[in-house]
Amino acid sequence: MKRLLHLLKNKYFVVSLAFLVWMVFFDKNDLFSQYQYHQQLSKLKHERDFYQKETAKATQDLDELTSDKQKLEKFAREKYLMKKANEDVFVIVKDKKAE
Repeated sequence: MKRLLHLLKNKYFVVSLAFLVWMVFFDKNDLFSQYQYHQQLSKLKHERDFYQKETAKATQDLDELTSDKQKLEKFAREKYLMKKANEDVFVIVKDKKAE
């Protein structure tokens, strides 16, 4: 108890403690804000990785479609339901509950 009173009488300790409390709780860059910034940064990194993968996939698809006529025809048939004049198109949708 005497040691605590002795520390509280020391002006350097009191100023240091007040500064520490201010930086941890009241400053605009307090611990809670730093935690939120870290969470937001992590989320943005995951989004960046996702969009980089999607961009690479789209670029690969574009290269395949521009270089291979059969793949272009398959893509047009599957995505846009295009068909030749003498053909019928049937769309088969799998039920997700059955899987």
